[in-house]
Amino acid sequence: MAQKGLIVYNDNIRPIPRIYIENCLDTLLTKQSQLTPVERKELNFYKQEFSDESFQPSMQLIQTKFLKKDTANRWRMFTASGNNTLIRIDPILSAGTIPGNGSNVIQASNGLNIYGYLGKHWGFYLSYNDITERGTAIDSLKQNTPETGIVTRVALNHKSQNYQELRGGIAYSWKNGVVSFGQDYLTWGYGENGRIVLSDKAPTYPYLRFDYKLLPWLSFNFTHAWLNSNIIDSTATYNTGVTAYGGQRIIYVSKYMSSHSIQITPTKGLDISFGENVIFTDRLNIGYLNPIFIYAIYDNLINNGNNNAGSNKQVFLQLSSRNQIRKTHLYATLFIDEIRLSTIFDPVNSRNQLGFTLGGSVTDIGLPYLTLGMEYTRINPFVYRNLLPAQNYTHDGYLMGDWMGNNADRLLFTAKYTPLPRLKILLRYQAMRKGGPGTIDQQYFQQPQPHFLFDLQSIRKEFYSKISYECTHKLYINAYLQLQHTDDKIAGTTYTNKNYSLGFTYGL
Repeated sequence: MAQKGLIVYNDNIRPIPRIYIENCLDTLLTKQSQLTPVERKELNFYKQEFSDESFQPSMQLIQTKFLKKDTANRWRMFTASGNNTLIRIDPILSAGTIPGNGSNVIQASNGLNIYGYLGKHWGFYLSYNDITERGTAIDSLKQNTPETGIVTRVALNHKSQNYQELRGGIAYSWKNGVVSFGQDYLTWGYGENGRIVLSDKAPTYPYLRFDYKLLPWLSFNFTHAWLNSNIIDSTATYNTGVTAYGGQRIIYVSKYMSSHSIQITPTKGLDISFGENVIFTDRLNIGYLNPIFIYAIYDNLINNGNNNAGSNKQVFLQLSSRNQIRKTHLYATLFIDEIRLSTIFDPVNSRNQLGFTLGGSVTDIGLPYLTLGMEYTRINPFVYRNLLPAQNYTHDGYLMGDWMGNNADRLLFTAKYTPLPRLKILLRYQAMRKGGPGTIDQQYFQQPQPHFLFDLQSIRKEFYSKISYECTHKLYINAYLQLQHTDDKIAGTTYTNKNYSLGFTYGL
């Protein structure tokens, strides 16, 4: 709808408040004459799901409902309202089978979604999902795939694993801003099958977030996050005096991230965003909690000019244009890990350790609700990696940026179509090249820097198709087919993997 110019939808940083989504739907209610019959039916359906703003705080006694419909005619497992409070609880259930190439994995999960409001300004949510996978060739690493990484417990027979997803937060909002403390997937920027700045590849992590709209055309975001370094601090680890489990208290190196960004909207549909990240370790540094500091300068002031005492800093920029060309979304993202501006075009002395994404899509092309898109992502050697392993651009061992990592590129084409209300069809083709990681000495001292795609390791081509139908609110029937052909340059072999899946999810 934003791509067609019918609403203004600011989704560059996610997650997004439910009330904000509901306000966008309310705007569309005033423009129903410009919608197709399929879009109008979907609008009415989604308005039942996002009915939070209809909750009016009052001092009436709390009323509870079990397994009944709410005021928007949406079935709820549990609702409590009254005394300036609204609480809703719904279950999470899923089951599916993922066979392919002689393996077969059965996945099932269960959990709860809880969210609500306390008065006009406070909101909260909690989502817990316990996931079990059984079968042959279960994937406990989730590497070289856009799937979110996991912290898992694998059975001794290696035929089953169990892991959890935990998301939640509490927020205080007012007219122009929101302050929140939560644990979730924090994403920044646009991308069809990955994001180079912040993505949902890594598991969730706790963060403190501040969003403020300074002017109608100027917005500000600050986030401070607590990360897992996955590196044991041998000096802080100590003996417990008992023999159970090795008799040691394991302490990991403390790791943090601070990020801030500004978004400028000079005209409707055009957004210019830029920001800065810093990954720092060992101890909490109060300077990085200042949302308006320039981290690169502050780091130089406190590290005494010693790289071994410094932090890992990045800057990023994005341009996004929606409906300035009719029904078209164009975007470009630049992520700079390290750059030497004075020698940027010098083939011998340059240090252009950066990545970029260029993409675009056109909707209603030939058919209503048909969107065709194309995207190219390139990440130069050594991006996301630091001299100090604890300061790599990772959480829990997974990249926080694009899942394919550095020294790689990806070209993809997508087609998305909704022929019937809530029936979504996705077709995607992508080709990816991946080079070697190189060494720290190459990263910091080799001149000229190793060329892009040096030590080429693999070329992968993939076709992916998915069909999803939302039978009723939050109940999805899903099926996908994935064909993946890989040319392994290290082993000198080629092989093809075929995977498909059929299952359902409720509450996700």
